Amino acid sequence: MESVDILINNGWVLTMDPEDTLIEKGAVAVSGERIVAVGEDLVLAASYKAAKTVDARGGIIMPGLVNAHTHAAMTCFRGIADDLPLMTWLNDHIFPAEAKLTFDIVYQGTLLACAEMILSGTTTFCDMYLFEDAVAQAAKTVGIRAVVGEVIYDFPSPNYGPVEAGLKYTEDLIEKWRDDPLITIAVEPHSVYVCSPELLQKARAIADKNDVPLIIHVAETEREVVIIHVAETEREVAEVMGKYGRTPVAHLADIGILGPNLIADHCVVLTPEDITLLKEFDVKVAHNPESNMKLASGIAPIPELLDHGIIVGIGTDGCASNNNLDLFQEMDTAAKLHKVDSLDPTVMDARTVVRMATIDGARVLGLEDTTGSLETGKKADVIIVDVNRPHLIPMYNVYSHLVYAVTGSDVVTAIVNGRLLMEDRVLTTVDVDAVMRAVNQIAQDIT
Repeated sequence: MESVDILINNGWVLTMDPEDTLIEKGAVAVSGERIVAVGEDLVLAASYKAAKTVDARGGIIMPGLVNAHTHAAMTCFRGIADDLPLMTWLNDHIFPAEAKLTFDIVYQGTLLACAEMILSGTTTFCDMYLFEDAVAQAAKTVGIRAVVGEVIYDFPSPNYGPVEAGLKYTEDLIEKWRDDPLITIAVEPHSVYVCSPELLQKARAIADKNDVPLIIHVAETEREVVIIHVAETEREVAEVMGKYGRTPVAHLADIGILGPNLIADHCVVLTPEDITLLKEFDVKVAHNPESNMKLASGIAPIPELLDHGIIVGIGTDGCASNNNLDLFQEMDTAAKLHKVDSLDPTVMDARTVVRMATIDGARVLGLEDTTGSLETGKKADVIIVDVNRPHLIPMYNVYSHLVYAVTGSDVVTAIVNGRLLMEDRVLTTVDVDAVMRAVNQIAQDIT
């Protein structure tokens, strides 16, 4: 009998593998950082002796969720300026608050975000913000998987100062975190409307040289990964059209930015030609429905993107425009939003949406060989959903339950890289009470 570190048993195993294998009475065996076996409960019990057994109690054993787009430290600004137009929200409230950011504020805010994400089932997140070394350090301390990068603009940053220093800061981050088992550094110019073509091309060159993600707001997109907010609002499109004579997507294509390493966040305002370009260059997309709804940015044409075979993940964006990091809630919104928008109840079916939050989210980030599904050899990023709750009885369809009935608070166990980060809803790697006190004090100082 082979020895393993953890055996998770007595649950529905939702693998999200290429066949969408679902095992009703299943188990997952973990040794070190990796999954060594996935199969029927009795078979694995007879094959493996575990140092620790985790009883799923009939719940759902599934891959940890992948949040494809966040600004984690914006937990410090949760609710600071709600119910305002996007540009008023940014210019009059968010940018002034961000001018007060420090390394420690971002570190504490990210610790809070990591706690919130683990408690609601997210085990991987992708971040764009300021003082991103603090984000990487917070994620590493907690033990969550993260893709992070410093936001770069054509104007000075509260962190590094002038733009050239931002490029150097990014290269230093790449070297510092190279080959880390949890942290991937990305190159992250903010957007088409605040980044010159020259800056975007310099950013791409750094990403290509180091084989790391490139992340930018414009339409928003992947490995080597480029994440880019493309066409967030009609105003943005009009601004870019006026300056360059092309849509944001067409502009990115023209200057050589589109590619399979590009992740496009939001993609709200797209022409049919834009969609064709995204498919042609194998761009990946991060969909942020609740943030787009709250800021009245519009509804991204996600069903059309999926019909064209474009890979789409789901993100929450930051807590100042959502206002939470619960990806189960985001799945529910994504599915229902596109049904009512199209007046077609069959679009964005539950299985598709669960894939967007797991294996397709991993594909968006270039991490599909690492996480996003429960398969032998992959890193052990696993969560357990407790279904023995009144709002989850009975269960006819696992995918339907996960999208339309489960909430983040139903997640009871979270494992990342083979390490238990939460057991029976108790966080094991972060003092959440101390972090909440710290962020409450930050909020008093900011306002």
